Amino acid sequence: MKAFILAAGFGTRLRPLTDHIPKPLIPILNIPSLFYTFFLLKQAGITEIICNIHHHSLALRRFIESSDLADLTITFSEEPVILGTGGGLKKCEKLLGTEEFLLVNSDIISDIDFRALIQHHHHSGRPGTLTLYETPEAAAIGHIGVKDMLVKDFRNTRHTGLVSSYIYTGVAVFTPKIFSFLKDEFSGIVDTGFTGLIDNGGLSYYLHEGLWKDIGSMPNYWQANLDKTQEITGMSDQMNLAIGMHPHAISPEAVINTDAEISGSVIGKGCRIAAGCIIRNSVLLPGVTVKPETTIINAIVDTCSTTVIEHQKQDREKAW
Repeated sequence: MKAFILAAGFGTRLRPLTDHIPKPLIPILNIPSLFYTFFLLKQAGITEIICNIHHHSLALRRFIESSDLADLTITFSEEPVILGTGGGLKKCEKLLGTEEFLLVNSDIISDIDFRALIQHHHHSGRPGTLTLYETPEAAAIGHIGVKDMLVKDFRNTRHTGLVSSYIYTGVAVFTPKIFSFLKDEFSGIVDTGFTGLIDNGGLSYYLHEGLWKDIGSMPNYWQANLDKTQEITGMSDQMNLAIGMHPHAISPEAVINTDAEISGSVIGKGCRIAAGCIIRNSVLLPGVTVKPETTIINAIVDTCSTTVIEHQKQDREKAW
């Protein structure tokens, strides 16, 4: 089986980080987010991968090609004009061939069991299977309407009136039948492919109950690095064996003055933190220099900008 990874997006909600960093390379616990997907694919025995790319495409391609990803064959589908989730997949119809394939968004961190998902898909007998996740925030994120073990609606856009506490995780399995409903031009996969399968053969779903984090916005990105990180670091040994990387909070290649106070934070490769600094509940991306006596709390800092996560600031500071 092959895998298709959606990695072409602009990452608008992660600006200003994505103004100069490809969204799939923005790190979670010092590992590029896309590489968590590479790890899960390799664990599942899926070694042929197609990535669509557009925004910062050259930087993304060079980074992946320079990484030691033994046993993984990665093909890039470059989009000179971005095609969206639907058009981007349609462009790769010939590359994906005539067999079923796995689709994964590049802006999630999870421990979804791809083997179990694929097995569930086979048992369903349907042309597509979406992986869903239950959360009390479904209404805000975008709930999925389900009935009779099938996906029927998305945010009630099909006017079914179906409401659930499930959201789509960005992971799915499809047969080539989905290509019949996709468009060559810019388009979304939900309105074309997903809807087409709902009306022609049905769209089943697989429930994931483990780790799942969306990193597509600044608050979500901040939380993914700092909240309940043991779920991510628990994969460290297996990740190191599979792709030669493991999640960690403090890069061994950061230079930190012994007089600096760091707590509940992630410090990236090449960061330099001077004497008297206080850094709490923050994420410092690679290469950041912090001048003496600087205080950073509840922030995301890269070499070009600092973003304070305001809606979390008061509660976090109370904890200290």
